[in-house]
Amino acid sequence: MKYDYLIVGAGLFGAVFAREAMDRGRTCLVLDRRDHIGGNIYTEEVEGIQVHRYGAHIFHTSDRQVWDYVNRFAEFNNYINAPVAVYKDELYNLPFNMNTFSRMWNIRTPREAKEIIDAQIADLHIEEPRNLEEQALSLVGKDVYEKLVKGYTEKQWGRDCRDLPAFIIRRLPLRFTYDNNYFNDRYQGIPMGGYTRIAEKLLAGADVVTGVDYLKERETYEKMASKILFTGMIDEYYGYRLGALEYRSVRFETEVLDCGNYQGNAVVNYTDREVPWTRIIEHKHFEFGTQEKTVISREYSSEWKVGDEPYYPVNDDRNSRLYEAYAALAAGEEKVLFGGRLGSYQYYDMDKVIAAALELAARELG
Repeated sequence: MKYDYLIVGAGLFGAVFAREAMDRGRTCLVLDRRDHIGGNIYTEEVEGIQVHRYGAHIFHTSDRQVWDYVNRFAEFNNYINAPVAVYKDELYNLPFNMNTFSRMWNIRTPREAKEIIDAQIADLHIEEPRNLEEQALSLVGKDVYEKLVKGYTEKQWGRDCRDLPAFIIRRLPLRFTYDNNYFNDRYQGIPMGGYTRIAEKLLAGADVVTGVDYLKERETYEKMASKILFTGMIDEYYGYRLGALEYRSVRFETEVLDCGNYQGNAVVNYTDREVPWTRIIEHKHFEFGTQEKTVISREYSSEWKVGDEPYYPVNDDRNSRLYEAYAALAAGEEKVLFGGRLGSYQYYDMDKVIAAALELAARELG
C-alpha cells in the first residue's frame, strides 16, 4: 500500500479530511473526475474576476472554530449577501424585511406590515396545509407568496406549487427590521482571490490526480491505499443496485459583457415564472471589483437524470428511505468511509461541510 488514504473527490470535504490526515502524518492520494480541484466551490479567473463556476458560494457561519479554521487558508473580505428580487417590473429586497414590505405596500412601520400579513393569512383559513402553496400562504400571506415565492419555487422544482409537498418549505422568515443581510450568522465573507486557493492550500502535500473516474478504474486505485474516503454519490458507488437517489440539477450560462457594471448587485433573483432563469450572478461584486468588463451567469434549474451533475437532493420520504438503505450498506464497509454532500445525500452549507469533515477526521484519525 503506497498511501494511507485514497480520497475520492477533491471538493471541500475531501480536501479538509486530506489536510487533517496529512497534518497527522498520513499520506493521501486524491482523485477527482473533474479536470480541477475544489468541487463546487471552484473559482476561475476570467477578465481578472473570480468566477464561481458552479453557482454563488458565500461563506457564512456562527461556528467560531470553523471560522478560525478556514481563515488559516484564506483572507476573507467583508462581503454581505443582500440579494434583490425582480418580479415583472418591480424590484424587492431579500430576505423578506421592512424594505420589502415598504416597497410592496407603501408602508413604513412593522405594525403596518404585520397587520397586512396577519389579515391575509386569516382570510385564507388554512388550518392543515396540504401542499407547498398552502404552506407558504399560511406563513407569509398572498402578496409575498405570489410575487416572491410561487414562480421562483416552481422554477426550482419544475412543478406547480400545488403539486409539491408542504414540508419543502418549513418556514419563510419574516424580518420586521430594515435589514437586507440575508444571513444571521456572526461571520460572513468571500475569500479574496477565490475559493480555489483554499482548496490548493488544503491539498498541499497530497498527490492529486484530476480527470479520473475512480468508479471506472476502481480495481487499479483501491489497491493503492489502506483506506478510502468516497465523497461521490453513495448510490453510484453501489452501482445504483437499490435504485437511483433523486436530485435537482442546475445549468449555467456564463458570459463576459463589455461593461463595468451589469446589474449593480452580486445576486438578483427572478421570481416570476415567465423568466426562464432563477437568478443572475454578477461575479465581480463578490469582491467589489472595478474591472472594465464584467462576467454574469444565468442559472436554470433543471430535472436531473443519471449522468447529470447532482446539486440538490430531493429529501422526500422515498429518497430518505432509499438513502438509509444505502447507508446500511456503507456501514458494513471495513475499508471505505463515506462523506460530503453526495456521500451523505444532504445539502450542506460550506461551514457544515468543514465541521463534518473535521468530525470524521477526529473520529478516524484520532
